[in-house]
Amino acid sequence: MTSKEQGGAPDIQAFFDEPTNTVTYLVSDPETREAAIIDPVLDYDHASGDYSTRSSDAVLAAVQERGLKIVYILETHAHADHLSSAPYLKAKTGAKVVIGAHIGEVQKIFRPVFDMPDVSGSGAEFDILMKEGDTLALGELEISVLETPGHTPACIAYHIGDAVFVGDTMFMPDYGTARADFPGGDARTLYRSVQKILSLPPETRLFMCHDYLTDGRKTHQWETTVAEQKARNIHIHDGVSEDEFVAMREKRDAGLRAPTLLLPSIQVNIRAGILPAADENGITYLKVPVRLKEAN
Repeated sequence: MTSKEQGGAPDIQAFFDEPTNTVTYLVSDPETREAAIIDPVLDYDHASGDYSTRSSDAVLAAVQERGLKIVYILETHAHADHLSSAPYLKAKTGAKVVIGAHIGEVQKIFRPVFDMPDVSGSGAEFDILMKEGDTLALGELEISVLETPGHTPACIAYHIGDAVFVGDTMFMPDYGTARADFPGGDARTLYRSVQKILSLPPETRLFMCHDYLTDGRKTHQWETTVAEQKARNIHIHDGVSEDEFVAMREKRDAGLRAPTLLLPSIQVNIRAGILPAADENGITYLKVPVRLKEAN
């Protein structure tokens, strides 16, 4: 069996960002040292407007220490809970920024929300758009794409050797699944996307994009398996029907608050992490839509 076949095992190093509960992955081919960075985080402080590249610099330090060559920056979707550092990493490594081919739909949803006429609506801000079954070579390994909409219309998972990076589609078994109430999201579609992942071989390793602690768990975790998710996921284990899942998800989503970094994250991430051009004073500004809330 060659490393491009199903049994290949990439080297995987995780970097956990506690302020946003996000996991960034450095995934490499052990043979050629070619590597990809998945879901990188820009360290952004919403209270002050300050940002830094501390998290990305930690990834780059590991890249240098291990002698890796970064060829791709892989985004699982346009995140609503952290800003992407893809442009910074691209400038440092020359890597191409990759996202799901349906990102244009997400751009069209949010472009009028933030009055962003410069956003293409086609995904042209990204270097590579991928759809179901598309592949990229990572040294002797292969990156293949599973489209996993539901959380957003453009969510994808990256299947690399024996590992799948699932984005926000699901979380650790004791936390469940992603919300499906964002514009363009759909609980029924999410159920079907999760089933696609759970149809993979039971030993397939699954890597989460986020981890949130529960009352029964005090340490962060982000790796599980298809078998474990099917047996123990509190929202979508074996035996949970589509209608049962949709009813649960819609009821749960109705009580959730918007993510803290929703507004800055979306307007930056739909443009491949590129910040708006600075004003004449040299300062970059993000927009906050302000509307009078109608009384119930």
